[in-house]
Amino acid sequence: MGGWLLIGLSAASLAPLHKDAIQLAQADVTTPTYGPATMDPWYGYKLRLATLARQQGVSAATVQAYVPNLTKNERIIELERTEPIARTSGGVVGALAPYLRSHVTGSLIRRGQDNYADHYDALRSLESRYGVDSAVLVAIWGLETSYGTVTGSTDLLQALASLGYYGRRRDFFENEFVATLKLIDQGVPRWRLKGSWAGATGYPQFMPSVVLRLRADGDGDGYSDIWANEMDGLASIAAYLRDAGWKPNVAWGIRVRTPANLNRAAIANRTTAPRCPQVYRRHSRWLTMREWRALGVTPLSRSLPDNEMASLIEPDGPDATAYLATANYRAILDYNCSNFYAISVGVLADAIARR
Repeated sequence: MGGWLLIGLSAASLAPLHKDAIQLAQADVTTPTYGPATMDPWYGYKLRLATLARQQGVSAATVQAYVPNLTKNERIIELERTEPIARTSGGVVGALAPYLRSHVTGSLIRRGQDNYADHYDALRSLESRYGVDSAVLVAIWGLETSYGTVTGSTDLLQALASLGYYGRRRDFFENEFVATLKLIDQGVPRWRLKGSWAGATGYPQFMPSVVLRLRADGDGDGYSDIWANEMDGLASIAAYLRDAGWKPNVAWGIRVRTPANLNRAAIANRTTAPRCPQVYRRHSRWLTMREWRALGVTPLSRSLPDNEMASLIEPDGPDATAYLATANYRAILDYNCSNFYAISVGVLADAIARR
């Protein structure tokens, strides 16, 4: 499977592609390539994207309709170039308290409570169906998109192609670009496929590959529209968390007080997580709630069942705010691998549920 002509594109449809790009398209290209040195690199990269898409089953009609005329977004490339990657050991920036003040605001809590009340019966139905705490679903919806008011307006195909072209995370963005074309093949119109500059889309802010895998029908109409249907968005978040290992009827975590003589070396986690290890490095090893109590770790409000496993997280170090986090906290980390994010989800969910 080769270049443009081999995937059903006519030479006329390539205009104004460079002459060398057309010559490459006529060749039997079995490996994606940028082509001759004389070719404009962006045109050559679009040939690569077209080839990858066809190899992964995207229809020739979709490739022809959406790939040749793509333009590069230099602003998005600049955002990717300057995006910070873990600025401190442990993957946290600053202190937890100011982060929570700026991310779990009074407005977000009040609107979350209102949305929870408005959708109460439907949310309870989702909780029964997926086993995921409905207040957590609302909290993620709130933190990701301010309850659907800020979902992003960037064209996903242009953004993902530009990010793949830049190359820092090429394989990742190319896979997401192809996934976006597959969504078009499934009938999602391109105008719907808007999102953040990094490719997240819809009420759940899923990457396109996750949309393909986990979007869910929350209202029983036979279709999942995560861009305009709130219940579909919430059901899709629930499907994601269940897939990430959510345990029904277990809290995400609890605030605790640690004793002055706690031997942190004895509870240190000696394993290295395969994914975002700088985040998991801040977690202790797993102990049961009974074992934590024996060590003098005391719940500040609610507790966990004696046999529930949890790890200790002290985001700002010893003698500051501390949490015992369950497997459900890890499911939230799978959604967004940041301790501050996961704690924010839990804190906001607790506030929403207290109404």
